[in-house]
Amino acid sequence: MTSPAPGTDARTDARTGASLYRMVMPDHTCPYGVKARWLLGRHGYAVDDHWLTTRAETDAFKVQHDVRTTPQIFIDGQRIGGHDDLRRFLGLKVKDAGATSYVPVLAVFAVAALLALAVDWLTFLPLVSFMTLERFVAIAMMLLAMLKLQDVDRFATMFLNYDLLARRLPPYGLVYPFLELGAGVLMLTRTLDWLSIPVALFIGGIGAVSVFQAVYVEKRDLKCACVGGSSSVPLGFVSLTENVMMVAMALWMLAGIH
Repeated sequence: MTSPAPGTDARTDARTGASLYRMVMPDHTCPYGVKARWLLGRHGYAVDDHWLTTRAETDAFKVQHDVRTTPQIFIDGQRIGGHDDLRRFLGLKVKDAGATSYVPVLAVFAVAALLALAVDWLTFLPLVSFMTLERFVAIAMMLLAMLKLQDVDRFATMFLNYDLLARRLPPYGLVYPFLELGAGVLMLTRTLDWLSIPVALFIGGIGAVSVFQAVYVEKRDLKCACVGGSSSVPLGFVSLTENVMMVAMALWMLAGIH
């Protein structure tokens, strides 16, 4: 905590009054300023909301208080800092931008399961059956491919960190999302099994071996490209599961099990 906010009464009760300085311009409203205002109100503070309506006014405010960013929050005449600093002041968790998380891939699996159940409902099939499992795997493949296709080059670059075939043949990383999407569509519709089965076996088999080699043999600490090139998912069990699912699905179809 450093300088007091201009015009703020240092005698103000820290639980009743706060001053917030945030950017509100015709072409830009700072989202963290909006979040900070909501947090302060939620925790019982009467907010004195000051708008910085021009770039010049914002720059002058930063120079005056020797800060690099806005919003800035002042409580009891003392500067708390920005949005993250406010969360810490209130005892709330602050997300670590560099932290690894399984949330993205778990979200994909959850949505895939819901979509598989929805398709069963619409086609008047039992909500839980072998067909539900097939649809779940196929839809999960399609969703994972969609995330990779958002930035194929970035995915392919991240993929090079551990995929054995991509290391020898870099263009494989560029076509991988299309192969995964195509196999998923064909498996979902049970069309051209003669094509979808070998594709799934191929990419899933190489992927499983690559992940096992990197994580369990070489003991490397990597992030998985499974949900795209900006993934925070650690390479490991969940990544291996994606590939094993593809192989299992292909073998399931090859054996003619329904």
